[in-house]
Amino acid sequence: MMEERVNLMHMMKLSIKVLLQSALSLGRSLDADHAPLQQFFVVLEHCLKHGLRVKKSFIGQNKSFFGPLELVEKLCPEASDIATSVRNLPELKTAVGRGRAWLYLALMQKKLADYLKVLVDNKNLLSEFYEPEALMMEEEGTVIVGLLVGLNVLDANLCLKGEDLDSQVGVIDFSLYIKDVQDLDGRKEHERITDVLDQKNYVEELNRHLSCTVGDLQTKIDGLEKTNSKLQEELSAATDRICSLQEEQQQLREQNELIREKSEKSVEITKQDTKVELETYKQTRQGLDEMYNDVWKQLKQERKARLELEKELELQIGMKTEMEIAMKLLEKDTHEKQDTLVALRQQLEEVKAINLQMFHKVQNAESSLQQKNEVITSFEEKTNQVTSSMKQMEDRLRHSESARQGAEERSRKLQQELGGRSSALQQQLAQLHEQCASLEKELKSEKEQRQALQRELQHEKDTSSLLRAELQQVEGLKKELRELQDEKAELQKICDEQEQALQEMGLHLSQSKLKMEDIKEVNKALKGHTWLKDDEATHCKQCEKEFSISRRKHHCRNCGHIFCNACSSNELALPSYPRPVRVCDSCHTLLLQRCSSSASA
Repeated sequence: MMEERVNLMHMMKLSIKVLLQSALSLGRSLDADHAPLQQFFVVLEHCLKHGLRVKKSFIGQNKSFFGPLELVEKLCPEASDIATSVRNLPELKTAVGRGRAWLYLALMQKKLADYLKVLVDNKNLLSEFYEPEALMMEEEGTVIVGLLVGLNVLDANLCLKGEDLDSQVGVIDFSLYIKDVQDLDGRKEHERITDVLDQKNYVEELNRHLSCTVGDLQTKIDGLEKTNSKLQEELSAATDRICSLQEEQQQLREQNELIREKSEKSVEITKQDTKVELETYKQTRQGLDEMYNDVWKQLKQERKARLELEKELELQIGMKTEMEIAMKLLEKDTHEKQDTLVALRQQLEEVKAINLQMFHKVQNAESSLQQKNEVITSFEEKTNQVTSSMKQMEDRLRHSESARQGAEERSRKLQQELGGRSSALQQQLAQLHEQCASLEKELKSEKEQRQALQRELQHEKDTSSLLRAELQQVEGLKKELRELQDEKAELQKICDEQEQALQEMGLHLSQSKLKMEDIKEVNKALKGHTWLKDDEATHCKQCEKEFSISRRKHHCRNCGHIFCNACSSNELALPSYPRPVRVCDSCHTLLLQRCSSSASA
């Protein structure tokens, strides 16, 4: 394994060197037909296959280097475009072909060395695909990645369409690397020049990348300096504001101490009044809470009933789909029966058996319709129950509104009492200006309590609106029940029509027994004509209309072709038949012309 690694590394050096020399002579732009480029890919493929583990599956053994290349997509998101484009190529059917296409695209992007470096750096992931002594797991892999950096100078124009990458045989051609001794001295100087140019181009690329990164860093530094200056200005302004606020805070503290002394006296008086008001408020609040809990329980019960109704509706929809499938099967059976009408006596017994099966299916359909009627009646009873419960809810809502009105009247009385108190307080404030501020604070607290009461009233209004919305939903369910009843009526009509069609089929079957004997005699007379089968004809030969249950198939006893009833309604006496037989319009005119010509003769 060690000797193979060393040999492959030396072959890689030679192939890259020959590829760079040929590229310099051709102007650094290469095509897919370039022999050194092809040999480079062959050597690279051997390097990637060295020490590759064989994966066993039910189909057989699989040994492909495309597996480790797919890891690049996870480690480097820039390589996702290459992986998606390789998978979308319809010409590639094997993993080897996909791996070769991946290498072509990476070389054209000038990122082959970067992608392989990512793989070599993550050897813990490569251990799933390679053995421990493989080339990609040892130091030779890092050396090869360093050699591939020089290929970023080249411009490769490779076309993947039309090339058979799956069936290519990767054989190394050593004739490209064997040279004469005389040419070695003359080409050493040329090789030195090419090495210097390659190094120059490589350094230029590194400088370009570094200049780009330096520019980005400078822009970031400028942005950070601007943000720092803005933050410093904001800090200075904030410190000034803090000082002014501290001074105002000290003044407010002094004022608060004076106000506290005055407010303590007034608070004692107001506490007694608020206790009485709180007791009245708690009594009213308990009654409202009880009403709200009752309404909420009823809402939960109605929601459960609604869910049960929705489940029953889904069951009815499933039954409807089954009925449609049964109707389609009935149509297919009727078509088959039309074909069997023209068959021989041996098929008549099969037709009878099919008719018995159809009769049993119709009975089953009638029983299912009866079951659906029972389900609909149960739905109607449930809807009546829901309407009665909704009426009870409306009565309870009315009681809650009356309670709300009583609460509003009490609040008005409180407002009147507060108005009298405020007039008395204003007189006292005229005498004592210092007590005015404390009384204003008390009034604000009372206003907040009033606002809280108003919010609770609005909440109760919202609950009543939700109840009304649910009533509207119940009405929608009633409409859906009506639509289901209409669909039931339509299905009954369709069943009646199918019963009529089955009766007609029974009449035709009874008539077909009599016609079968005539058909045998006609077959004897029509040995020279071609008698078409029912399966071969789907349209009328004359009017070219498609056959169906209403438009039936009829054979012309003269020519043997199949026509509809409108195009073969004529009857004539033929020499092979004892009585008049059905004939198409064209044969009818021809036979009349013959009879007239024979009569004139």
